Amino acid sequence: MPTPPLDPATVLEIDGYLRPHIPSIIQRYNRFRQWKNTIEQHEGGYDSFTRGYEKFGFHVGPNNEVVYREWAPNAKEAHLIGEFNDWSRTSHPMRVNDFGVWEISIPPLPSGQCAIPHDSKIKVSMVLPSGERIERVPAWIRRVTQDLKVSPVYDARFWNPPKSERYTFKNSRPPKPDNIRVYEAHVGISTSEARVGTYKEFTQNTLPRIKDLGYNTIQLMAIMEHAYYASFGYQVTSFFAASSRYGTPEDLKELIDTAHGLGLTVLLDIVHSHACKNVLDGLNEFDGTDHLYFHEGGKGRHDLWDSRLFNYNSHEVLRFLLSNLRYWMDVYNFDGFRFDGVTSMMYKHHGIGAGFSGGYHEYFGDAADEESIVYLMLANDSTHELYPNAITIAEDVSGMPLLCKRVDEGGVGFDYRLSMAIPDSWIKLLKHKTDDEWDMGDIVYTLTNRRHGEKSIAYCESHDQALVGDKTIAFWLMDKEMYTHMSDMSPMTPVVARGLSLHKMMRLITHSLGGEGYLNFEGNEFGHPEWLDFPREGNGNSFHYARRQWNVVDDNLLRYKYLNNFDRAMNQTAAKYEWLESPQAFVSLKHEVDKMIVYERAGLLFIFNFHPKNSFTDYRVGVEEAGEYRVVLNSDEKTFGGFDNVKSDSVYVTTPMKWNERKNYLQVYIPSRTCLVLGKK
Repeated sequence: MPTPPLDPATVLEIDGYLRPHIPSIIQRYNRFRQWKNTIEQHEGGYDSFTRGYEKFGFHVGPNNEVVYREWAPNAKEAHLIGEFNDWSRTSHPMRVNDFGVWEISIPPLPSGQCAIPHDSKIKVSMVLPSGERIERVPAWIRRVTQDLKVSPVYDARFWNPPKSERYTFKNSRPPKPDNIRVYEAHVGISTSEARVGTYKEFTQNTLPRIKDLGYNTIQLMAIMEHAYYASFGYQVTSFFAASSRYGTPEDLKELIDTAHGLGLTVLLDIVHSHACKNVLDGLNEFDGTDHLYFHEGGKGRHDLWDSRLFNYNSHEVLRFLLSNLRYWMDVYNFDGFRFDGVTSMMYKHHGIGAGFSGGYHEYFGDAADEESIVYLMLANDSTHELYPNAITIAEDVSGMPLLCKRVDEGGVGFDYRLSMAIPDSWIKLLKHKTDDEWDMGDIVYTLTNRRHGEKSIAYCESHDQALVGDKTIAFWLMDKEMYTHMSDMSPMTPVVARGLSLHKMMRLITHSLGGEGYLNFEGNEFGHPEWLDFPREGNGNSFHYARRQWNVVDDNLLRYKYLNNFDRAMNQTAAKYEWLESPQAFVSLKHEVDKMIVYERAGLLFIFNFHPKNSFTDYRVGVEEAGEYRVVLNSDEKTFGGFDNVKSDSVYVTTPMKWNERKNYLQVYIPSRTCLVLGKK
C-alpha cells in the first residue's frame, strides 16, 4: 500500500514555528515516500529489502554448497580466490547478471564437506575494463582478521563453524526500557591490564558490574570492524564483521545473550555516517571506481575525518546499509542503535565550522543534506517497522527539530537524541569558572533546554570527554591529589572533599533534570583517573591509558568506591521513582547568592546547595504537595564519601503557605556542596 502524504497540520501541531519550513519538510517526506514506495513495489517492502545479507556475501546451503554474490558493476571478470584453491585466479570464475551482481556456486567436496574450510582466507579477484587486476576483501564478509606483525591490511575469513561451535541464543530480548540508563562501553578497554580485552572477559567481568550499578542498557562502541584501533571504531572497513580484536562472532553473541539474561538491553554504536578510505580491505574503490558505494569527487569525501561518504541516493547502497542494520538485529540480537555522526550526515557542511544558534533556517535551508536525512528516515522507519521495540539514538549537536518525532509526523524517526551541550557546559564551568562564579540559572537552562515532546539522553561525560586532549570530570576536579589523597588512610583534604561532592551533584542534577534518559561512559561512574588514549605512534603504542582501572574501585581502602556507591544508589532511585519517564521538572528556585537549585519531578523534591562554603539551617523550599517527606537519596552519607551531617532518617513536614510558586514549603538543613532528594512518606 502506498505511503500516504504528510499532513502539514500534524507538523504544526508539534511546533508552530515550523510553518515557514513546511515546504522543506514536505519535500524531504515526499522523497522518503518515493523511496519507500519503490522498495514496496520492486523489492517486496522493508522485510525483503533489508535481507540483503541473506543474499549477498557467502552462504552455505543444506548440502554444504557455497554461494557467493557481490555487487561490482565495473568489473569485467571476477574470480573467487583463497586458501581453498591456492589463490588460483582462474579456477573459480564468477558470472554476472544485468545489475552488476557477480555470483558463484561451489559444490561440496566428494566427502560431502564444504569445499572452503572454516576460517580460511578468501578474496575476490576482479579484472577492470582497463585490464588491471584488483583484489578485494568481500564487501559483505562477516569476519576479517588483522596480523599487525605481517601487515595492517585485513584478511577476509570464511566463517562457517561446525554446529557444535556455533552459539545458540538462550534468552529473549528484555522489555524495551522507558527509563533508559545507558552504560557506554568499549570491550577492548574493559580490562585493567595493558592489552586489548575480549568479549568473553567483558561477559564475565563487566556485565555483572553494569547490572549491579543499576544501568538497564549497554551501548557497545567499536564493534564494527575498523582499520585502526585508535580510531575508537570510527574508521569502519567491514560493516558486517564484528571486530576480531576481541574474539570471535560467537563470543559476541554470547555477550549479548548473557546481557539479555541479566535484563540488559544492548545497543550497537552504528557508523553509517562515513567509511574508512582503505582500498585493499575497505569499500573504497571496491570495483575500481570512485563511486560504487560513495559519491565521487569532493562530495564523497569528509576532509576532517579523512574518510569516504556514502551515496544515500543509490538503490544498492540503501540495500547495503539497511540490510546492515537488519543484520546486527537478526544475527547478533542487538536491540537497537546509537547512530554516530548524525550532525555530519544532516548538513552539507558536516557541522564543520557551524555554530548552531537555534535559528530554524539553519536546519531547513540550503545547508541541510536532504539525501542523508531521507536515509535516516528510512533507517528509523524500517527498523521500527520490523522491530517495534527497537531503540534508536541520534548523536546530534545541532538540535534539529523533529529529529525524534515519528517519520509519519514529518520527523526523522529517532527515539532519543544525545544532549551534547550538557557535557560541554560542565567542562567549560570546570575549566573557566571558580565555584563562586557558577551561574545557577545557566546550569538549569542548559539542563532543561530541549525540544518539547522529543526525548533526550543527558550525560555529564561520554567517551568524547574522556579522550586524550581532555580529561575526565573527576580528573578536572581532583587531578592535583588523585594519586596522593584518595586513600581512606589519609585525611580528607579540601580538594578531594570538593571533588567527591561536585562529582555526585553534577551527576544527580544531570540525571534527574537533564532529559528522559541518562548515559555514563564506563569507569567514569567511580571517577576514573586520567583520560582515555589508545596505543598509537604518538604515545609509543602504549596501552597505559587504553584500559579501565577497576583495581581502584575494587580497593576498599580507596575513595573511588564512594562515587561508585552513589552512582548505584542514584540509578536505583531513578528506577524506583521513575523520574526519567516523568514530565519535565518544575524548577522553583535558582538562587544565585545562595547557589541553591530546587525542583520537583516524579513526586520527588530535589535540593542542591552548590555554595562552596555556606551551609543553611532551616532553609525554606517550596513544594506543591503537602505531607511528610523523608530522604530517599542523600549525597552526604558516609557510604557516599560524605560527612553524615544530614540525617537520612529525618522527617520533613510541610507548612501550607505559598513559597516560590508552590502551595507549601518545608525547611531543611542543607550543607555546602550537598544534594538531597525527598519523597513523600
